[in-house]
Amino acid sequence: MPASDGSHFVHEGILRRQSVRESAARTYARALPIVPVRARGLTIEGADGRRYLDCLSGAGTLVLGHNHPVVREAIRRVLDSGAPLQALDLATPVKDAFVTELFRTLPPGLADRARVRFCGPADTDAVEAAFHLVRSATGRDGMLAFTGAQKGTTTGVFEAPGDAVESRIAYLPYPQDYRCPFGVGGARGAELAARWTESVLDGPKSGPPLPAGMILEPVQSEGGVVPAPDEWMLRMRQITAARSVPLIADEVRTGVGRTGAFWAVDHSGITPDVMILSNAIGGSLPLAALVYRDDLDAGEPGTSADTFPGNQLAMAAGTATLSYVRENGLAERAGTLGSRMLGQLRQLAGEFPIVGDVRGRGLMVGIELVEAEGDFEAARAVAGARAGTSAEAGTWAGTRVGLGGSDDRGVDALSGAGAGAGAGAGAGAGRGGEWARSIGFGRADAAVGGPAGGPHPAAPGLAAAVQRECLRRGLIVELAGRHANVVRLLPPLTITDEQAAAVLDRLADAVEAVARNHARGEQAHPQHPEHPEHPRHPQTFRPGDRAERAG
Repeated sequence: MPASDGSHFVHEGILRRQSVRESAARTYARALPIVPVRARGLTIEGADGRRYLDCLSGAGTLVLGHNHPVVREAIRRVLDSGAPLQALDLATPVKDAFVTELFRTLPPGLADRARVRFCGPADTDAVEAAFHLVRSATGRDGMLAFTGAQKGTTTGVFEAPGDAVESRIAYLPYPQDYRCPFGVGGARGAELAARWTESVLDGPKSGPPLPAGMILEPVQSEGGVVPAPDEWMLRMRQITAARSVPLIADEVRTGVGRTGAFWAVDHSGITPDVMILSNAIGGSLPLAALVYRDDLDAGEPGTSADTFPGNQLAMAAGTATLSYVRENGLAERAGTLGSRMLGQLRQLAGEFPIVGDVRGRGLMVGIELVEAEGDFEAARAVAGARAGTSAEAGTWAGTRVGLGGSDDRGVDALSGAGAGAGAGAGAGAGRGGEWARSIGFGRADAAVGGPAGGPHPAAPGLAAAVQRECLRRGLIVELAGRHANVVRLLPPLTITDEQAAAVLDRLADAVEAVARNHARGEQAHPQHPEHPEHPRHPQTFRPGDRAERAG
C-alpha cells in the first residue's frame, strides 16, 4: 500500500515530471518505475519507502554493489586532496595507481607487453577506439563481428576513418545451444560456427584483403546471456592468429570477476590482442579504456580527440574496485555462487513450461521465457526458415559480399544441408551438402545440445511480465536477448548467500505467478493498473513480506 507519510505522492510526482520532461527514448525508467533515493550493497530504497534487491547493478557496473565503503573512501581521498578531477591524458598519481593495478590483473601474455589507451567514458567510445586502432595497425578496413553482439550499433563505429572507402562489417554465427543457428547445438554446433568463420576468411573468391580485426564477447550479455564455449574461443584465437587478424575481446560486461574469472577470456586461457574495458573498471563511475598488444600501437600524437579520458574520480574508484575484487577472491566466489544459483534456477525449467532455458556464467545469469502452448510444429518451421536456413544463411552469405567477395562452399553447405527446413533453402545440395554432412550438419544421429525438437518460440511478453512480477516482490531484474525474452540477473559480486536465496525466492515466485496467469490466458497490458506504463502501477511489495528478510 502507498506510504501514509506522503512519500508516495513525492514518488509519483517525480515519475510524472520525468515522463513529460525526458526523452521517450528512455528504457530502464519505463520498465522500472522507481525513484531511488538511497542505496547500499544489493539494496535500493525508493522515494516511496519501498526496498528492492537490485540485480541490475547499474547494468553491471556495480560489481561491489552500491556505495561500497572502499569506493566511497577512494573518491573522498581524491576530493579532499585538491587533485584535478579532469586531467585529459596527462600523467597523474591517480592514473598511475590505476594502470598499475589494472596491469596486475591482465591475462598472461598481455600484461608484459600491454599498452593502455583511455578514451571517452562510454563503452561505445572504446569500441570505436578499438576499431580505429586495428585499422591503423593493419592498414585494412573490414571488421568481423557476431550475430547477437551488443556493440556496433553506433554509426561512428562502422564509418570508415577519414576519406577511406565505405567501411564494411561481416556478421558471423555465434555458437549457442538453445537457439543454435544450425539447429544442432552443443560441441557440434560450435564446430560448425568455427568452420563457417574459416570459410569466410579463406574463401577462394575473397576479393579484398583480410579484415582489420575480429570483435567478440566471451559471454553475449545483451544477446541473451549466451556464454561462448571455451573450445570455440580457442578456435577463434587460432583462426585469427594464423591469419594475422587482431582479436578484440569485448569485456565491457564480463570483466572484473563477473563470470567467475577476473576477465572472461581467462576461462579459455586465450590472450586477445585487444581488450575493451568499461563499466565495472570505473568502480560505478564513467570510465573506458583499451588494453592492447604493444606492436599494435600505431597511434600518433593528436590522433585522439577525446575530451574526457582523465576522469580522476573514476580512476580512484576503479583502483579500489579492482584491488578489492583481486585481494578478496570475489571472482572465484562469483563462479561458485553463480554455479549454485544456475543449478537451482534450472529446476524452474522442469517445473514451468514457459522457462525454455537457463544459462550463464558466474554471476551473469539468463532465464529465457518461451511460449509453452500452440502449434510448435508450425512455429519451428517458421523459426527454422528464419534462423537456421534461408534468412540467416542469406545474411551469412552476405558476409562475403560485405567483405567484398563470396564463399560458395559455405553458402552451398548451409543451403544444401538445410533443404526442406524452410523456404529458399533447397538449393546447393551438391558439394555444399557433402561438406555439411562431413561435419555432421543435418545428421539424424548428431549430438543436439538444444531442446528435443528445437526451441519453443520466444515470449517477450512473458519476460516482461516476469520483470513486473519481480518488481512487485522487491526484485529488480533486466531484460535482454535478441527477442527481449531473457530475464537477466547481474547481482554485485558482494551478494551474500542469504541475499542470493532471497533473489531466487522472489524470482521463482514471479515465474510461478506468470506461468499461472499464462495458463489461465491472462495477460497484463498498458491499460491494466499492474502494467508499469500505467500511472497507478501499485508495486504492491510491502516490507514484512517473506522475501524482505534479505533487504
